[in-house]
Amino acid sequence: MAASTVLEAHLADLAVALREYRRSAARLADWGDVLARTLTAGGRLLVAGNGGSAAEAQHLTAELVGKLRHDRQPLSAIALHAETSALTAIGNDYGYEQVFARQVHAHGRPDDILLLLSTSGTSGNLLAAARAGREAGLRCWAMTGAAPNPLVDACHDALAVAAPDSQIVQELHLVSVHVLCEHVDRALPLPVGAVTGGEPQPVAATRAAPRTGVEVVLDDGAAPGAGGRGGTA
Repeated sequence: MAASTVLEAHLADLAVALREYRRSAARLADWGDVLARTLTAGGRLLVAGNGGSAAEAQHLTAELVGKLRHDRQPLSAIALHAETSALTAIGNDYGYEQVFARQVHAHGRPDDILLLLSTSGTSGNLLAAARAGREAGLRCWAMTGAAPNPLVDACHDALAVAAPDSQIVQELHLVSVHVLCEHVDRALPLPVGAVTGGEPQPVAATRAAPRTGVEVVLDDGAAPGAGGRGGTA
């Protein structure tokens, strides 16, 4: 088969999948708003996948911890499959099906978000992670291939790409990652340097700094028996 024929066949399959995929616009916008609110309130995104889906998931965390376009606050996002020592230790001690679920129980907190990527929607370790996420009170999302599939059923919401070819599914998952991050950025405070013709604006603080456990109180009045401000260094 000629090289151009291979490319044209792939693009033709992609074009067919895009017709249905365009219906995902509203879901990605909603996810972006929820994700922005969760992360700026101190929540966390946990993601996981196997193989190519692991790469797409890790691409997402890189965009959130780093940036998509403009400078902004870093956002908490962890790719569970990138924790190689934990992954191999858990796999060795508890079996490969638990490599993500145990990390979800360790890192996840109620109202955090768990996003699981799978072209088939049948991976045992992702299904176990979804169950762990629900048990821990996380909001569980999935990006999968064609529905119905078990992972879609196991999560609160899902974006299912209606394509029989896993390559096409993964390519549209990457599009989803970029569009999702675009919506997150649009929902965040004004990014640094985004004001045209003006001085760069700092990102607004989104939550109070945690207390350190030590509080210093300065008294404007003089302490008994002392001149000026009281207290010791």
